[in-house]
Amino acid sequence: MNTKNSSLSRTYLASLREHLDHNGSNESGLKSARLFGIKATKTGMETLALAKIHESALETLLSGEVSPARKKSKTLRGTAFFTEAITPIEETHRSMRQANIRLEKLVNSLTRRTHQLAASNDKLKHEIVHRKSVEASLITSEMTSSQLLKKSRHMQEDLRHLSRRLLTVQEEERKRISRELHDVVAQALTSINLRLITLKTESNLNARNLRRRIAMTQRVIERSVEIVHRFARDLRPTLLDDLGLIPALKSYLTSYMQRTGIRVSFSVSPTIDTIDSTRRTVLYRVAQEALTNVARHAKASQANVSIRLHANTVSMQIHDNGRGFQVEGNAFARSSKCLGLLGMKERVEMVGGTFAVTSAPGKETTVQVELPGKKLPSRTRPSKLAVGKEPPGSTPRSP
Repeated sequence: MNTKNSSLSRTYLASLREHLDHNGSNESGLKSARLFGIKATKTGMETLALAKIHESALETLLSGEVSPARKKSKTLRGTAFFTEAITPIEETHRSMRQANIRLEKLVNSLTRRTHQLAASNDKLKHEIVHRKSVEASLITSEMTSSQLLKKSRHMQEDLRHLSRRLLTVQEEERKRISRELHDVVAQALTSINLRLITLKTESNLNARNLRRRIAMTQRVIERSVEIVHRFARDLRPTLLDDLGLIPALKSYLTSYMQRTGIRVSFSVSPTIDTIDSTRRTVLYRVAQEALTNVARHAKASQANVSIRLHANTVSMQIHDNGRGFQVEGNAFARSSKCLGLLGMKERVEMVGGTFAVTSAPGKETTVQVELPGKKLPSRTRPSKLAVGKEPPGSTPRSP
């Protein structure tokens, strides 16, 4: 037994002796027992240790007692003293048990709360991942929208420029046709009228002079008819409507080679005329405009026009060996020189096709057109127009 317990044992023995020796002061003895119990509780003494101290002290105090009655009385009073002494210890234990119960409940509550927080954290993590994904999608969508908006603005600007240029070109074309009609056709008709008047008034002409003047008048009439035919071809070739794309292009290319001196080879799938009139017109006008650009700007000596049929696609390629130019991408309409390219592009896209130009300064130029179309008959071997020649047996037709 350590020193502290020895001191408590002596104190307990003295207090118990005093309680047992003073029969009339029971309340005072119980008070000292309680005070001892409080002191023992502060030292951390347990109930069992106090019971041993009580047992030892009671044996010491009863060892000299011979009367059984007095011995029994002292034992009962000692039990009351012991009961009062252990009360603070038991109260402390009860408080500790209650505190432990409350602590256990608190721990359980904290455990449940921890599980809830963990579940909330997992949910929050999933939400963060989802929000990051949505944020990335929004950023991508915003970038795409920004690019589309920028492209749309460029296209609007191109269309505005194209509209202005088309109005200007339309007016210039009207002036040109007006001058041609006034200077050529009107003068020719006036000349014919004057010649007819002369023939009417000069009835004394001999037959030879009359035939000569009639022949001259016929030549003037032929030239006038040819000019009118040329106007008609430029505005709308009747061959395209009457006989189809192949005869119309052959006739145009024959006239083009005679007029420009540029040799053009032409290959085409014969079933091309099975496509609808709108697409035939687009192909004709694109070929016409592309070859006009070749004659005006390319300084080329040769060109090639190729039209092919695929399963659901019509493709046309126009290639020349000229000096080329810098392709300006979407900004076709930035200069009047590129108005023809933009016009071709608009025609092709109007029917759902794609238009592309490959060129560079000092290099050859290729115009590529792809048009959608219904399923066409199986292809046969393409017909060819030799460079600078019509196919054997064919005759150029005037519109």
